[in-house]
Amino acid sequence: MNRIVLHASDLDGFLTEKDKASIDEIDNMYSDYLKLCRKIEIVEDKEEAEKALVENARTTGHKLEEITRTNPRIHVYSFETPQEQHGEASRIIAKLRNPKTEHEEFLYYIQRAYEIMFAHAFAAPCIRQKRSIIQKTPVTVPVRNYAVHRIPDIDDIVHNAVMCVMLRGALLPSMIISKEIEDYSSDGFITPFALFRIKRDESKNENNMDYVLDLDKSFFDLGKLDGRDLIFADPMNATGGSLVTIVKYLKEQGIKPRSIKFINVISALKGALRITRAIPEADIYTLWMDPVLNEAAYILPGLGDAGDRLNGKDGEEPRNIIQLIADYGTNIMNLYRAQVKEIEKTVLA
Repeated sequence: MNRIVLHASDLDGFLTEKDKASIDEIDNMYSDYLKLCRKIEIVEDKEEAEKALVENARTTGHKLEEITRTNPRIHVYSFETPQEQHGEASRIIAKLRNPKTEHEEFLYYIQRAYEIMFAHAFAAPCIRQKRSIIQKTPVTVPVRNYAVHRIPDIDDIVHNAVMCVMLRGALLPSMIISKEIEDYSSDGFITPFALFRIKRDESKNENNMDYVLDLDKSFFDLGKLDGRDLIFADPMNATGGSLVTIVKYLKEQGIKPRSIKFINVISALKGALRITRAIPEADIYTLWMDPVLNEAAYILPGLGDAGDRLNGKDGEEPRNIIQLIADYGTNIMNLYRAQVKEIEKTVLA
């Protein structure tokens, strides 16, 4: 089969000694955090443990901010925006983490998260460069009314973009970002799509993980990726392995991206550091930074398997891209009609 495999050992080679020391420091802080989590389960120690947990989280957050501020290509929403905006981000992440947040509500909060991250990655850099839109309204008395709105002019930074989808959990987030680009651009620009079938070997742990890119089940045109601004939107950035595997493969084929944006809801420190070391032109935009990974390479405290919570679990056979879109239902398909059409064209072509 036509597959590209990247090993975990290849990823660790990108980290600097300073990176490794920072990761170890955060790991030690989170070990104390886990002890407090265990105490919370013991009823008689719960109140004291909760107070200590809050303090530990605050200290760890400050340390994460200190580490990431030395890397200008890691953009953490809560570290770069006014404090007044942080409550909304915290509430969204809390709802996404909650095991009681079921599928429909999970989709809702993912959409909110990516609308915020679109503004952070695209609209905020253009805030001083605006254009006017004149919108007809339904009001006709005494005459047909028109409203004038000023919005960031993002045309120059999106018209060269391609949405790169790392299946499966990345499908809907990619459609959301593409829809935001369509709505903000002056000409309703619909991003082209490139679809990559990549997965981790879940039988392995973080230290010996393999990342497998299945080219036979991927859909992209190499000629349309060279010199482009590549946008990847994946809810979780755990190890960074999937993105590094794809970009490493593209570069080996002679593709030279103009820029790469990786947009996450939650990123682990190790994954963020690995990507910026392995891919010099990549910028990471994440709503929230989590501290560590467990042995299975899942983010802690994390939110579970984002792909399953977004798409539902597969049966015996993994669903293909068209089946995944169909399973979103008519509401999602109608909302992202232009994106669905572009994806179908990419697959069927």
